[in-house]
Amino acid sequence: MPLLDVQDISRSFGSTRALIGASLLIEPGEIVALMGANGAGKSTLVKILSGVQAPDSGTILLKGQPFAPQSPAEAVKLGIVTVHQSTDVVGIPGLTVADALLLHHYVDGRQRFFLSAKSVRREAAHILQEAGFHLPLDRDFADLGAADRQIVAIARALADKAELLILDEPTASLSTQEAERLYGILLGLKARGIAILYISHRTADLAALADRVVILRGGRNVGSFNRPIDFSAALETMIGRPLNTARPDRRAQFGATVVNLQGVRLLAKSKPFDLTVREGEVVAITGVLGAGKSRLLSTLFGVGQFAGGKAVLEGKPYAPKSPAEAIAAGVALVAEDRHRSALMPADWPGESVAATISLPHLKRWYPSGFLFSDAEKTRAIAAISRLGIKAAGADASVWSLSGGNQQKAVIARWEVEKSRLLLLDEPFQGVDVGARQDIVTTIRSHANRATLIATSDYEEAQEVADRILLIDQHTLIELTPTAVSADHQEEFA
Repeated sequence: MPLLDVQDISRSFGSTRALIGASLLIEPGEIVALMGANGAGKSTLVKILSGVQAPDSGTILLKGQPFAPQSPAEAVKLGIVTVHQSTDVVGIPGLTVADALLLHHYVDGRQRFFLSAKSVRREAAHILQEAGFHLPLDRDFADLGAADRQIVAIARALADKAELLILDEPTASLSTQEAERLYGILLGLKARGIAILYISHRTADLAALADRVVILRGGRNVGSFNRPIDFSAALETMIGRPLNTARPDRRAQFGATVVNLQGVRLLAKSKPFDLTVREGEVVAITGVLGAGKSRLLSTLFGVGQFAGGKAVLEGKPYAPKSPAEAIAAGVALVAEDRHRSALMPADWPGESVAATISLPHLKRWYPSGFLFSDAEKTRAIAAISRLGIKAAGADASVWSLSGGNQQKAVIARWEVEKSRLLLLDEPFQGVDVGARQDIVTTIRSHANRATLIATSDYEEAQEVADRILLIDQHTLIELTPTAVSADHQEEFA
């Protein structure tokens, strides 16, 4: 008997049909990967299994019994636990790891009223021991890295006697080494008979873990691949067209130098380096988390200062004291976490697609302080068309868009105004293959702009860049766009 049997599930939101007769079968101890382009219906299916939403039609059986949870708490009690992409909700800064491991007990009333630090620590240690994990119980949750936060979330799920663990892009914020550590943990859970529904766009994840890949497109099942998985065929099935496997055309000639860094130090004790990026050139910087990629980009955008050396932008000294000064100089940044740094909260003024695109330009576009919504909307409609953003319209909430289309909307804000230097920090994070190719095309379409990309994925760097640099201990090492040393291949394998 299968652990989970989803048959002919449909769900609509107004005129939008998110799921159309979707099905899914998972056996105990099986890792099933769920693939699909942004907007394919993956999130809706997960919300139904998590008790956040109910299907309009279809049936779900869990261990042969009807499964229709009315809330996430009920889904957990029945044995299905979801670990979401963002681990910020797993704990609260100021609480210890022990507190975070028991936080859901406090919320749902399972924990007794009177507590002591000793009893909390004892119960948390028991949870970790049962899960087979090791974490410092007295450490502040805010000090944990993304990988350890994932471990806290998984340990809590196991404490809740999860029989099916749903993981949504769990390696999106992890280094290669941290991802491999997570693989070992998940394979250990599989060996214990726990089933895993794994959602990821990273073929490395699926190659390491998946017994089977199920593909959704347009809310429907369009394919299933058993191990060993033919990823080229799977990706083509997912996006519904042949993959454009060719590398971008490498321009033989570039224009004038846009930015020139001379003897720059990111930290006082790091080695100095030079960097030049020219018009029409796309330079990718790759390396492990914490190596300095984001620090370099944020400093160029006026968040902090270099510890040494100097920067020259179009022949003039460049040392912005704020992002506003950087934007005025023609420098733009798409930061790593779009939810924290680029999108207005849901239900706030300014959370529409049009407002998301116009946000950095309001002072220049409307110096009198009066906002002309028609002009804002006209610019947004043109950007939506140019980048292929799938949205109900310029007035649609940006939060109603899939992850890939949200990312396109953030990039679009720097397409409506000419920038001389575009900085992109992990631009493909949580973005499916189809949207990624659209973004690559957009990035490479500007011969009069220099582009600097930070990515922890070497294959993504190869896909988009004319030149690749490795950052290690906050200094740069140049690599060719098509070759990398054996040592560094291991680092990005």
